[in-house]
Amino acid sequence: MSALKVLFLTHSFPRFQGDAPGSFLLRLAVALRAEDVNVHVLAPAAPGYTAQDVIEGIRVERFRYAPRRHETLAYTGNMAQDVSKSWIARAALAGYMGAGLARTLAARRASASDLIHAHWWFPGGVTGHLASKISRKPLVTTLHGTDVRMAKAIPSSRPFFRGVMRSSARVTTVSSWLASQVEELMPGLGAIVAPMPVATERFTPRGRARETARFLFAGRLNKQKGLDHLLKALATMTRPAMLDVVGDGADAKSLRLLASQLGVSDRVVWHGQLGQDGLRGMYQAATAVIVPSVDEGLGLVAAEALLCETPVVAFRSGGLTDIIKEGTTGILVTPGVTAELARALDSVLESPEHAGNLGRAGRPFALSAFSPESAARRYADIYRAVMSARAV
Repeated sequence: MSALKVLFLTHSFPRFQGDAPGSFLLRLAVALRAEDVNVHVLAPAAPGYTAQDVIEGIRVERFRYAPRRHETLAYTGNMAQDVSKSWIARAALAGYMGAGLARTLAARRASASDLIHAHWWFPGGVTGHLASKISRKPLVTTLHGTDVRMAKAIPSSRPFFRGVMRSSARVTTVSSWLASQVEELMPGLGAIVAPMPVATERFTPRGRARETARFLFAGRLNKQKGLDHLLKALATMTRPAMLDVVGDGADAKSLRLLASQLGVSDRVVWHGQLGQDGLRGMYQAATAVIVPSVDEGLGLVAAEALLCETPVVAFRSGGLTDIIKEGTTGILVTPGVTAELARALDSVLESPEHAGNLGRAGRPFALSAFSPESAARRYADIYRAVMSARAV
């Protein structure tokens, strides 16, 4: 049997070795080779990067969609916000959709792809939907979280969302919570839960003592990621602790101001965006990783922390409940309740042995649930089921 050829459509993919955006897609593409699936990636252009590239043996093609200085929609996680605020960004999005469709059709022909796999229903799913209709190749669409929030928050987007869902031979979500959200939007769709992989070979315990009172937050600095709740909890804890913040985003300035107003500026260290190797060291040293996100599609930060045997305190929200099992692999608290979050942080400092046990129990769970090998087997089975059904 010849290898199956799959075209990935995504607006987020590593621009270079070790780059963070969409790194889980690179891991999936690499792991799929062992399942006799060859992946070709189509992603938008990024300043300073070539139109054709090979990363870890995966062929990557990047398409132009606007004048260089306006090619800013991808890789930041702020596409929806940028488009809602700027006519220039809307014009760039129109260019993105047109160029994306043209390059998808060309890339599919060039690589002789058997199947199109769109990551995020917008914009990749819309492009994939049109390309699938024209090329008569099956479409698989994976929903990651931000795209489902968009469909729920913007009623005018729902006809497009439903169109992509109906044209997809299979729809997958990265968590069971996300599947339930999709079911609310389209009852009876039957989305398949298939998480993205984590770099299990990279995120490992370091084998020496951790910091005794130093928490870590890693994520985009915006409202959904919930750092404001964590800063407020830090200010009300009964035990003093430091907080390392890794990440950047639109709310960086206001969050720094909030830390100052709460009187915790001297206990917060802002590291900006770090590569995966730098982040690994932060995980390995942290007393605990705090994930105060609301409606997180999955929560790969929590899974990466558990792989490092780092205790996790998270909001009982979204896909985080697929990763953190209360009292077994971490601590869950009511979303947005600052006092409860502060008590959980204090409990980690009061009972370091219990917290350590949670972290150690989390690693084997994360290895079994989020390894690249298990994710690749899952997606290879989905692809082959689609192709078999199509043949029949």
